[in-house]
Amino acid sequence: MGNQIIRDRLVKLRKMMGEYHIDHYMIPTSDFHNSEYVSDYFKTREYFSNFTGSNGTLLVWQEGAGLWTDGRYFIQAEKELEGTGVSLYRMQEEGVPTIEEFLKEHMPEESCLGFDGRTISAKLGKKYEKALQEKKIRFVYEKDMAETIWTERPAFPAGRAYVISDEIAGKSVSEKLCEVREKVVGAEGFLLTKLDDIMWLLNLRGCDVECNPVAMSYFYMDADRKVLFIHKEAVEGTETVPGAERLQLKLNYDCVGHLKKCGVEIREYDEITAFLSELPFKQKVLLDERYCSYTLYKTLQTRLGETGVISGHNPTECLKAIKNPVELANMEQIFLKDSVALTKFIYWLKTNIGKNDITEVSAADKLEEFRREIPEYIDLSFPTISGYEANAAMMHYEATPERHAVLRPKGMLLVDSGGQYMGGTTDVTRTIVLGPISDEQKRHYTLVLQGMLQLTNARWLYGCSGRNLDILARKPLWEIGLDYKCGTGHGVGYILNVHEGPQSMRWRFSADAAEAVLEDGMDITNEPGVYIEGSHGIRIENVMVARNDVKNEYGQFMHFDTLTWVPVDMEAVDLNILPRESVEQLAAYQKKVYDKISPWLNEEERGWLKHETEV
Repeated sequence: MGNQIIRDRLVKLRKMMGEYHIDHYMIPTSDFHNSEYVSDYFKTREYFSNFTGSNGTLLVWQEGAGLWTDGRYFIQAEKELEGTGVSLYRMQEEGVPTIEEFLKEHMPEESCLGFDGRTISAKLGKKYEKALQEKKIRFVYEKDMAETIWTERPAFPAGRAYVISDEIAGKSVSEKLCEVREKVVGAEGFLLTKLDDIMWLLNLRGCDVECNPVAMSYFYMDADRKVLFIHKEAVEGTETVPGAERLQLKLNYDCVGHLKKCGVEIREYDEITAFLSELPFKQKVLLDERYCSYTLYKTLQTRLGETGVISGHNPTECLKAIKNPVELANMEQIFLKDSVALTKFIYWLKTNIGKNDITEVSAADKLEEFRREIPEYIDLSFPTISGYEANAAMMHYEATPERHAVLRPKGMLLVDSGGQYMGGTTDVTRTIVLGPISDEQKRHYTLVLQGMLQLTNARWLYGCSGRNLDILARKPLWEIGLDYKCGTGHGVGYILNVHEGPQSMRWRFSADAAEAVLEDGMDITNEPGVYIEGSHGIRIENVMVARNDVKNEYGQFMHFDTLTWVPVDMEAVDLNILPRESVEQLAAYQKKVYDKISPWLNEEERGWLKHETEV
């Protein structure tokens, strides 16, 4: 996109800000539910900045503009913001102010901060209220500036929803609703605004966000009623999900009958504000400020008063994160099939590199071809990250038909990918050697592998969170002065969002960040890496499940069971610097890969895998 186009759009935005007497206007990445990934309709920040990453906030004022994003996107943001007039603010870097600190310093007293309150979480809105209170800053949160300027804005998402059976879900909606009621304490009502939580609770799935099987919706329940707010065309009728003709399985689209059976009333998506405005005055309502919009929070606050709004984490979050036995059994099968697809892809890539013209894009397309052969396949779980050599240093790089690299028989290709299946959601990364690599690259790969293996084989006492274990993955890199600017792991949804909480794996303490004890049945990724700008990127990622181990006088010990079975590329491993314990762990993993994957391969692939897994 031309940089002048972005500059012109910012000129129009600043003119409109002047008309509404807004001094600073804030544009986050999120939708009305503070989702991590959003549909094209909500990519307002991208429209005004050219930055395409999944996390970032744009702040615009008359004299300038700034984009705040995290370390995963520093390299990408530098390139995409160049020439736009938008400055990059590297979050959590020394000397870089937070947006809150920037506003406190630069906003004059009694000036105005504008934003679309539907796209700002209640938690963040309240934080800005407190921070800017002394300066008597006025908030204008009822105006979406993009409505007038973005004339070719994509349509609001309202795709077809479908039902997953109790046999696939492992629990009925009635069972889940009972579990949630037991955990709603101190409130009569519960407002649920997080999309994947709503889908999990009602055993529904949708197609309103690319790669995320969710439907735009809200859910409210109290002792007398259960109400789903959703575009009715998404649950009525017989038409299918766009692209469903390629699915090799039958999806159940009878959402109305399913919801009626569960005692759930269906209302239009846009009726949520009016509904909340008419709740009984003495009602107390539980909501999660992290995902409830500032607009809905203020609506409830106006109706029920300060004491009527009870803030707490969604009880659905932890219930969803702990996978039930049916889910775990299905996931084990799906992850094996997905691992077979990726293994076949690696064999194809290694045997065809240099013979045919292969690009980052065509390689990603080929991998999806292998996944499409799996009967349960629905979609990708996120756009495939296929980064060759220096492009791999951008953690969330996405090759496009207009911008991509051609693969050569040298260096490495990083492929981070996953699939949505009727039976699980996968996320796996392998860095694949295509030809000669440097000693430095080999060393980095080996240390990343060492960290991954140490975390894989962790044993710990119940009560630890991911922050207690993160050092196992990071230590080999820290010892040589390297790090990676992201977490080591995240939860993964079940036929849902590829990123799921509350479990996570990271080293940095943050008072604002959620932290959860690792429970039996929680899945989590294990993905240390090295990212050297202008040179290379390396990541090795498996998904694991926390399980109870022995219990004795010291307490409940725990360990991880691995779900991902894709070979480690031995061409990049320097066994001379890998500790003996790690060598033994690697040999055990590679043997299991061969034992599990080889029955699914043809004779040539099996012979290659036998050699590939020798340590």
